[in-house]
Amino acid sequence: MIERYTRPAMGNLFSLDNKYRIWMEIEVLACEAQAELGQIGITVEEASWIRAHAGFDPQHINELEASLNHDVIAFLTDLGQHIDAGLPVGTPKPSRWVHYGMTSSDLGDTALCCQLVQATDLILEGVRALAEAVKRRAFEFKDTLAVGRTHGIHAEPMTFGMKFASWAWALKRSQQRLLAARAAIATGAISGAVGSYSSIDPAVEGYICERLGLQPDPLSTQVVARDRHAQLACALAVAAATLEQMATEIRALQRTDTLEAEEPFKADQKGSSAMPHKRNPITAERICGMSRLVKANCQVALDNVALWHERDISHSSAERVAQSDSFIALDYMLDKMRWIIDGLVVYPERCLANLNATRGLIFSSKALLALIDCGLKREDAYAIIQGNSMAVWQDIQAAREGKCLCQRLLEDEQCPLDADKLAAIFDPAAFLAHVDVLFERLQGLGF
Repeated sequence: MIERYTRPAMGNLFSLDNKYRIWMEIEVLACEAQAELGQIGITVEEASWIRAHAGFDPQHINELEASLNHDVIAFLTDLGQHIDAGLPVGTPKPSRWVHYGMTSSDLGDTALCCQLVQATDLILEGVRALAEAVKRRAFEFKDTLAVGRTHGIHAEPMTFGMKFASWAWALKRSQQRLLAARAAIATGAISGAVGSYSSIDPAVEGYICERLGLQPDPLSTQVVARDRHAQLACALAVAAATLEQMATEIRALQRTDTLEAEEPFKADQKGSSAMPHKRNPITAERICGMSRLVKANCQVALDNVALWHERDISHSSAERVAQSDSFIALDYMLDKMRWIIDGLVVYPERCLANLNATRGLIFSSKALLALIDCGLKREDAYAIIQGNSMAVWQDIQAAREGKCLCQRLLEDEQCPLDADKLAAIFDPAAFLAHVDVLFERLQGLGF
């Protein structure tokens, strides 16, 4: 991921330095486990020496890899040199016990799972922080009248707070998916060339995994199966799609024709190089664009599930890019979306003006039910309401003065509803009688 969208904490998790530190810890733990088991020649003293003297030089590793063309061997060579440095000539080299009975994937896959757990924890913190901001703003606008839209067309009255509330529940579901994916990916494998523990005791795997906060893979085939990684990538993609949904709604609400809300706009910010009046939803648009990356990378993870026989490395090159990019992008998106939500400017007066813009058409469903309650057949009641509604709509489209739907129904001889009943029908409160239930449910939602 380019530096522009990389936040330091997440970027550091996918740095070579962090990867090599985890690799080193796994190799040291393996030596300690072997010394404790006593099945091979390594002594407790040698394991202690390895722990005290283990180190690595990223630049030297890169130089070694340039000739060896194998990143793990380059790392192990450098690690061994650090461990053995300063020992008298002729002294047995403790580094000979490093990587004993292990294969490259034991090291790489277990370390990768550690990194992915670390990264998922950062994402979960971002989801929690955003969800709490969304929940707070939902209650802020709990009673702010607004028009609901279906197909982009005015439908029925609602409250603006319901928009935030729906996002809060979506973020809760993302949190649950991420937690499940975290449990699946928190897996290690130290099982040898084809996963049969041919040259290493399973107890070594258990020792390492326990200290790294992982669970041993019950049957790895040299690699940790990539359906686990795909589950995590899918959880990231759905979270990104949820942020895209939120950003898309904010962009639509900021349209000049609607203008019920705006993303924050700083005092010294510029909206356009050509048009000084512009205040564009650029951050929401950026979130929508970056969502495409995370969703596309999910397909990469799904394609990585199918490997030849017990293992190949067709997944490796792809996931080196896709995994880090997805995490870094989503981490950035969560931070920016929280900034938008915290500073989102809402215009209640414009919400009310938009609600009334269609001259009562949005109350048609209540009027329809009222006619049915009076004894009319649904088809007949529908015809009365639709006929009057289309007349109002034609006036609106022609931009001419005209009667509202309530007045037209009052004057329609086919409509048996009197002025008092119509007044009650055309009161937004009639649509919001049960909205409190939604916010009672939201009140109990924790993150």
